Amino acid sequence: MSEGGHALQTPPRRRTVLAAALAVTAAAAGCSVPEPRRTAPTADPAPGRPIASARTRRALLMQFSAHPDDDLYFMNPDTQRLLDAGVPLVSVYVTAGEHTGRNRIAGMPETPPDRAAYSSARRQGLRQSYAVALGLPAFTPWRREVLTLPGGRRAESDTLAHGSRRVELVFLNLPMHTHRRYMALPSLWQDRALELRTHLSADSPVTRADTYDYDRLVDVLVGLLRLHRPTVVHTLDPDPDIQHSDEATRRRDSEQPGYADHGDHTAVASFTWAALCRWVSDAVRDGEPVPAFTTTAFRGYYNRHWPKNLPPAVLTEKAARLVPYGGAPSWECGNPSGCGDYGVGGDRPLTNRKGWVRSTHHRWPGAGPALVEEPGGRLAAYGVLGLRAVRWRESAPGVWGEPVDLGGGPLAPALGSAVLRDGRVLLLGVRFAALDGHGGANRREVVLLEQRSPGGAFLAWRGLGNPERSDDRGRRIGAPVALAAPDGRVHLFVRNADKGVSTRVRAADGSWSPWRPLPGGAEVQDGLAVSADAAGRVHLYAAGRDAVRHWVDGVLQRAALPLSGSTVASAGGALYHRAPASARLTGPGGDAGLDGYGDVVAARSAALGTVLLGTDGKGRTALRSGGRLHSRKGTAVSTALHLGPHGATVVGLGADAHPWSWRP
Repeated sequence: MSEGGHALQTPPRRRTVLAAALAVTAAAAGCSVPEPRRTAPTADPAPGRPIASARTRRALLMQFSAHPDDDLYFMNPDTQRLLDAGVPLVSVYVTAGEHTGRNRIAGMPETPPDRAAYSSARRQGLRQSYAVALGLPAFTPWRREVLTLPGGRRAESDTLAHGSRRVELVFLNLPMHTHRRYMALPSLWQDRALELRTHLSADSPVTRADTYDYDRLVDVLVGLLRLHRPTVVHTLDPDPDIQHSDEATRRRDSEQPGYADHGDHTAVASFTWAALCRWVSDAVRDGEPVPAFTTTAFRGYYNRHWPKNLPPAVLTEKAARLVPYGGAPSWECGNPSGCGDYGVGGDRPLTNRKGWVRSTHHRWPGAGPALVEEPGGRLAAYGVLGLRAVRWRESAPGVWGEPVDLGGGPLAPALGSAVLRDGRVLLLGVRFAALDGHGGANRREVVLLEQRSPGGAFLAWRGLGNPERSDDRGRRIGAPVALAAPDGRVHLFVRNADKGVSTRVRAADGSWSPWRPLPGGAEVQDGLAVSADAAGRVHLYAAGRDAVRHWVDGVLQRAALPLSGSTVASAGGALYHRAPASARLTGPGGDAGLDGYGDVVAARSAALGTVLLGTDGKGRTALRSGGRLHSRKGTAVSTALHLGPHGATVVGLGADAHPWSWRP
């Protein structure tokens, strides 16, 4: 993502100061007396809402980016895998990507700034990249037209199809900053008195500017969601890590003050989550089924701060998507304003010291279904659909029924789970307790859903609070991970705002301890792995900056462990990890025999030994069991593993938001 950002300043938070400053440049970013603020959707934990059937419509991926190339840098290879599987894509770019208007050419003098031309060149680069992604020549013509949005606003819509595969690019044209050099989208998220005028791109079918305020942008995003009804949504990170850097480093790394990402990424992610919440709440209000979609949020500039996690073959494929986007001034693409973002193409993604392209991190890793064997031997799968917890049940082995709403929303994508000794299920999630722009509350809380009886109904949702005291720090918590220990206690772990680990423990009588941080103090990545050994001791592993951290019954172990590129796995107290930029999965005995990338699941039973589930280098679901490696064609949004008396069962959530089963 080539947004320098070094000249942009985060605006004052006090509305009166911002309004006074922007009044000077009202022609570019006008202010008006704000209308009464619209009430933001509130948490809706009540269960029993009807869920839209995934069987009646095909899969569709919809992704929301701040700038052209955010998707290429941060959402691939996930996006490419879904395209390769034939899933249609609608990709929405909120800003015009005009930045300073300089399309830099390596080794050449800088040209005069031309924001309209630079915006147009970047769009041409996207068309080139996605044409190649569909298997077509880079300069294949697209259908370009004006898309009418809610409120009469207009966007450019570029569409290209190749056989059954289809890509649509939607450009909303909001500016990246105001004439006062304030970052426009973060200001729009914070202040309801602000209006932004769209930035026109050269050679675009959209020839008239529109204005946006907070509510109008949310309305437009909701309108696009209603129009396309995606089953998979890709977003950026609404809650980036706290990152303390000196001012020179922050400017050089293009990060917002205090946080490890670009301010536009955070604002667009926040607007997207607000729109998703409103889409669901409006459907419930109007008596419609809850839209059936899964959500994946991707880390942004986080990638620079941690060991790299893509192996060479996957990295080469991902970086190749940026070559046609970057283009070159010598290309004859037919666009008079330019043939790509010249500072990005060629080998520059791989030689850039920031290394954004070398990793792909999910904001909430471990979002696979939680699997439980119910009385009678059939499986139940729990996950998040339409921002709400749902349960699917097998009606026959491998045959899944429709989802049943368990409420709890709006929830982050990953659910933690634990099964008590009596067979009852605990589900643990992170709720967007408040997601209110206009400078309003923005709050996360850990929530619990406890089953009343094995295989039966559930009690009401219960809040477990947050290990952090302030809302801003509380936004940084990670995905909950839980384990029911042999002694009847349940251990809950989450990554905290200091990038350490916090825990609560549920006693056998159902009471919970207070939150406390685990000792050690070292910073770790999210994607915690927990398991119990034969003696009943609880092992927790987390990938740190210089080594994997290991706690046993809450005590940090001092034995030296290797460095891992990303998430780790554990079974029976043993560690499984991948070295940075390596495809090889390593276990206690060395090579574990499951080369690939991304999340890994490990489980152990007396009959099967250790079984490993992951993704191979071609994006296929791969299972290592009994000394044999099995792979399954097709792409899953997420997968989970169950070991039962009849062997290993893999349950995946498809791009159509419906589960499937695989028993190698």
